[in-house]
Amino acid sequence: MDPTESLSHTKWECKYHIIFVPKRRRKVMYGKLREHLGEVFKELAGHKESRILEGHLMPDHVHMLVMIPPKYAVSQVVGYMKGKSAIHLARVYGETKRNFTGQHFWARGYLVSTVGSDEHQIRTYIRNQEKEDERLEKLELWR
Repeated sequence: MDPTESLSHTKWECKYHIIFVPKRRRKVMYGKLREHLGEVFKELAGHKESRILEGHLMPDHVHMLVMIPPKYAVSQVVGYMKGKSAIHLARVYGETKRNFTGQHFWARGYLVSTVGSDEHQIRTYIRNQEKEDERLEKLELWR
């Protein structure tokens, strides 16, 4: 299978590892909110012709492996996803869960790195990070 995508005059394979956090890094990613956000992110990525290849919502941050076409800047796609998801969360959960002010759910900024030939390692890291964090927390208890 050809790993590249194509636009009218371009063949491309642009994959990014993206991480961002909610304001004050509150652990609000549990329950319905956590399950619901995955679908919201997938839909929003589709609006920018992007695809989430791998993703995991940690209790206090989001990890994603995203394929973004070169006609969009990474900052444009991430800003769109963070902004629209915050508005959506404010509308759906705003009355019952006021853990954020207004529609400012996400902290400013994000981390992004290009994937390149390390895609398998990054996918594995995203899938297993929650288990690894739990394992490390248990080790900390014994110190």
